[in-house]
Amino acid sequence: MQWIASVVYTTLLFAWVLLFAMFFNVASLVVPLSARYRLARIWAHVILGGVRVFCGLDYRITGREHLPAGGHVALWKHSSSWETFAMVIVCPAQVWVLKRELLWIPFVGWGIRQMHAIAIDRGSGPSAVRQVVEKGRRYIERGIWVMVFPEGTRMAAGETRKYGTSGALLAREAGCLVVPIAHDAGYYWPRRGLLKRRGTVDVVIGRPIDPTGRDPRDVNDEAQRWIEATIADLRRGKQENHVP
Repeated sequence: MQWIASVVYTTLLFAWVLLFAMFFNVASLVVPLSARYRLARIWAHVILGGVRVFCGLDYRITGREHLPAGGHVALWKHSSSWETFAMVIVCPAQVWVLKRELLWIPFVGWGIRQMHAIAIDRGSGPSAVRQVVEKGRRYIERGIWVMVFPEGTRMAAGETRKYGTSGALLAREAGCLVVPIAHDAGYYWPRRGLLKRRGTVDVVIGRPIDPTGRDPRDVNDEAQRWIEATIADLRRGKQENHVP
């Protein structure tokens, strides 16, 4: 039954994303960026509400008090498609750092352009980092957050890899904070496959890290240790309490 629900939901998800992208591209011709953020939140709420209704997958957020005012850098765990929708709801007005290939997707990629995403060529190394820092600073100065997946690609649940330095470097150069965000969505909505498992995704917003005068690699290490330890604690607690 869970498989059937997952297939139905995924089909509706693709339809919703395509239809909304078509509407969004037209709306973006006449509405300002601030209104586009509000539209994007509606888009994300429908997606997360749908997976709750069809698949029994809910979520809860703790640590909202750790979101400082102004524009900052959020480092997100990347283990599922789920967080790409959730971050629109969790954090204030934002732009996303993502691979440029996503811009080539018909309709959807055009919509991403309207959100002023920072699209990078992941194979260009230092050039990509400079692009994140240069463009990201301009947004942060306007009070807009920059969303970064420092692992660079979705990792299987329980796994990680060395973080890229662009987010931490951007925060240091822009004089803002790094906010680590952990979640266990990868255990419910895996990075591959159709099955969405029942349960509750926990999102935990960590205390901001001040990168002033610090090596970005040290900031990354601190954020990564906290994110991975927090996820491990979440999973351990759920297993001990037999909570899905």
